[in-house]
Amino acid sequence: MSSLNLDDFTDLIERPDGGTRRDAEERRARFAVPPGALGRLDELGEWLSAAQGAVPVRPVARPRVVLFAGDHGVAGLDVSKRPAGSAAGLVREVVEGASAGAVLARRLGVGVRVVDVSLDCEPDELPKTVDDRRVRRGSGCIDTEDALTLEEAEAAFRAGMAVADEEADSGTDLVVLGDISVGGTTAAATLIAALCGTDASVVTGRGGDPIDDLAWMRKCAAVRDALRRARPVLGDQLQLLATVGGADLAAATGFLLQCAVRRTPVLLDGVVSAACALVGQRVAFRAPDWWLAAHASGEPAQAKALDRMAMDVLLDQDVRVGGGAGALLALPLVQAAAALAAELPEGAGAAELPEGAGAAEPADQEA
Repeated sequence: MSSLNLDDFTDLIERPDGGTRRDAEERRARFAVPPGALGRLDELGEWLSAAQGAVPVRPVARPRVVLFAGDHGVAGLDVSKRPAGSAAGLVREVVEGASAGAVLARRLGVGVRVVDVSLDCEPDELPKTVDDRRVRRGSGCIDTEDALTLEEAEAAFRAGMAVADEEADSGTDLVVLGDISVGGTTAAATLIAALCGTDASVVTGRGGDPIDDLAWMRKCAAVRDALRRARPVLGDQLQLLATVGGADLAAATGFLLQCAVRRTPVLLDGVVSAACALVGQRVAFRAPDWWLAAHASGEPAQAKALDRMAMDVLLDQDVRVGGGAGALLALPLVQAAAALAAELPEGAGAAELPEGAGAAEPADQEA
């Protein structure tokens, strides 16, 4: 029996401030740039104002990438091009700056936090900068066994909550949430199929490094069998994560919900974070108002989950590499929206521009 009462999140989570958003909309209506001319950037700026409770909106100055890492036993069914238990290698790539997400984070000046929740390796094999929150070594093979015990699921969930509190306390003003896993997309597809009431074939994708038809059929079969095990526990989200999720997914779900409690906006990366967000929505219906879908990963399960949550993606560049890379591409868009909402002058006339924000003087020309 779990001591964690997920119903508490319904009372703890409030929507971003509606009054602040109306004030931001009224301020935007007075800009020299016509309403609608900035497209969705206006909406993003107003959303940030509401999340911050501030007009004008403050810059997104301290973003942070948080990646929950874990291995999944279902990878042993050859549902991925990567061998089972190999997520530790992906973690080392991130820490060493060799992954796509690490390159983008470095370019954007954003710190990256990797959290080991269930990697299938010895802890001393990992770089020392990896945050050790390990619940177990690898999650169970969800087609025939539970991913976790209920106690392990609670421990992982609470670990995610603790990471969210630490980020909020340190001044992080926006989180890019991603994952590092092998087999994680199979667990994510199962969660989404269960919560959306759809079949395995509808949600099963081919992964970032696309699998062939035979591997796809194996993956479909694994999702189908896991789905049969998921349906009886749909009414209990923590038990659902224990049955067909995994420690990394449970931690990410706890993280997302606690970020909403702490009023910390989150950019969701791919299908794994979308699955966790969908579970989080079942826990607290107001929580998704604190999250943005950064990009379309090409995974059908992600599209299904985002549609269920009525979320539109910010970018669609067919980025499938994972590890936060797609969401990092959307970060400058959010920062640009904040800058425009804060710095564009009201009415006409450059005299109202913030100090130092005017156009550069033309270069001297010879007579």
